[in-house]
Amino acid sequence: MSWSRLVEIIAKLRAPDGCPWDREQTHTSLKRYLLEETYELFEAIDQNNPRAIMDELGDVLLQVLLHAQIGAEGEHFTIDDVISNLSEKLIRRHPHVFGEGEADTPAEVARNWDAIKRTEKAAAERTSVLDGVPRVFPALMRAEKVQKKAAKVGFDWDEPAPVLMKVEEELDEVREAYRRQDQEALQEELGDLLFAAVNFARFVNVDPEFTLQEATDKFVERFRLMEEMITAEGGKLEGMTLEEMDRYWEKAKLQLRRKPQS
Repeated sequence: MSWSRLVEIIAKLRAPDGCPWDREQTHTSLKRYLLEETYELFEAIDQNNPRAIMDELGDVLLQVLLHAQIGAEGEHFTIDDVISNLSEKLIRRHPHVFGEGEADTPAEVARNWDAIKRTEKAAAERTSVLDGVPRVFPALMRAEKVQKKAAKVGFDWDEPAPVLMKVEEELDEVREAYRRQDQEALQEELGDLLFAAVNFARFVNVDPEFTLQEATDKFVERFRLMEEMITAEGGKLEGMTLEEMDRYWEKAKLQLRRKPQS
C-alpha cells in the first residue's frame, strides 16, 4: 500500500459518494478523536507493545490525513503542503545537521531550537513571553510549559530548596482557607499549591503529568486488589466501615510491595 493510495482512500471517504460519518466531520468535530487516539498511543507506548504502537500510530495518522483533506477541500492547504512545511521547519531548526551550525549536546540543540523559533513569523507576532502555550493543554502540562517559558528569561529560582519552601507556604495557606471554611479562597489556594508542586517537579526533573498518572495507576492497582481480597473472603465493599476497608488496603499495599518487579 503506497502513501498516494492512502491519501486517495481518505479523499474517497470524504467524497459525496463516500462515508456519511467522514463527510460530516470538521476540524472542530475531529479534535476529540485526535486527543483520544493520542492517549491510546501513549498507553501502547507505556505497555511497550510494538504491535499496538504501530496500530495507534496509524490511527493518529488517520486524523492528520482527515484534517489535511478538509484543508484541501477548503482550498486552504493539502497534505503536500503539510509535509513541505514540516520538512522546511526541520531543516531550518537543525542547522547543526543541515547547515553550518554547531550543537554537540541535547541542551545546545534545545537552545538553538528556541532561538530559531523566536525568529520565525509565528513567534514574531507574539506579544508575551508566555504566548504559544495552548490553554487546552492538560492543566499540569500547561503549568509546566508556562513555568519553563518564564524561566528562560530569568524569572525563576536558582535551586530547588526555595521552591519546596514555596510548596510548604502554599500548603499553609490551604490549611488557613480550610480553617476559615472559605470555599472561594480554598479553591484559589489549592490551585496555587498545585502550581507550586509542578514548579518543584520541574526543578527536580520529574514530569508532573506522567507522575500523577503513575500515582493514579498505583491507586487503581491497590484498590482492585483490595476488592479482590474482600470478595475472596465473602465480603462486600458496600456496608464496610472505612476502618475495615483500610485493613484490606494495607494488606494490598504489602502484597504489591512483595510482588517481583518486571
